Amino acid sequence: MDNAIASTQALPNQPLMPHESAVHDEHDPHVVLPQHRHHFETEEQQREAGSFGMWLFLLTEIMFFGGLFFAYLLYRNWYYPAFAVASVQLSVPLGAFNTVMLISSGFFMALGVWAAEVRKRELLVWMLVLTTFFGCVFLGVKVVEYKEKWEHHHIPGPSFSVAEFVNPAAYGIDEKPLAPDMATHTQIFFFLYFAMTGMHALHMIIGIAILGVMIFRARAGAYTTGHVTFVENFGLYWHFVDIIWIYLFPLLYLISRHQ
Repeated sequence: MDNAIASTQALPNQPLMPHESAVHDEHDPHVVLPQHRHHFETEEQQREAGSFGMWLFLLTEIMFFGGLFFAYLLYRNWYYPAFAVASVQLSVPLGAFNTVMLISSGFFMALGVWAAEVRKRELLVWMLVLTTFFGCVFLGVKVVEYKEKWEHHHIPGPSFSVAEFVNPAAYGIDEKPLAPDMATHTQIFFFLYFAMTGMHALHMIIGIAILGVMIFRARAGAYTTGHVTFVENFGLYWHFVDIIWIYLFPLLYLISRHQ
């Protein structure tokens, strides 16, 4: 009987089983549970895996946009007069304004990553809001540009008009007229314009949707507890979108504007 009592009293001093330890930790406020997923050994391993995945994704995006850039440069070399005249239809002031908007958005995104790292919740929320705001302004300007192309029948397709390129003087355009066969190739320019800027805008729309979720979660303190991998990876994505536009703006709006 005494041996049984002694054995019972010794149980609390025995080491807890793994499942028992987890239950004990949940109720112990002094125990700090790891923030990494169960299939990672450490939080640093989880962070490195997430960053590697994001860089791998951006590599595929670079190859995708790289194909569009190559196609643009190839056709520009083949049909230079058509591309030179067609590019005049783009508004440089609107393109420059959008460039400022997107750079500003990227700047506030970088500040948002910093705010998450130093665990300033309110500052992070405001930086994400400003990132979203300037991104929405950018998309709004693109809508204005697309509307103008629609009104001038510069949407590639059956209704595409080459009249302004065959007889530009009749439309108040100070450019040399193109031969009818060369004027038809201006449609290739606008096809690539909508393909490149449209895919870029799609990436921005997806990013803004993610930013909306991030703002909601950031207000609840999700990214200011030391686990900032998601904010850092999204920052890489948003800066990639910025860089793509930095190349699109001069290629589409600035070069080849005159024969």
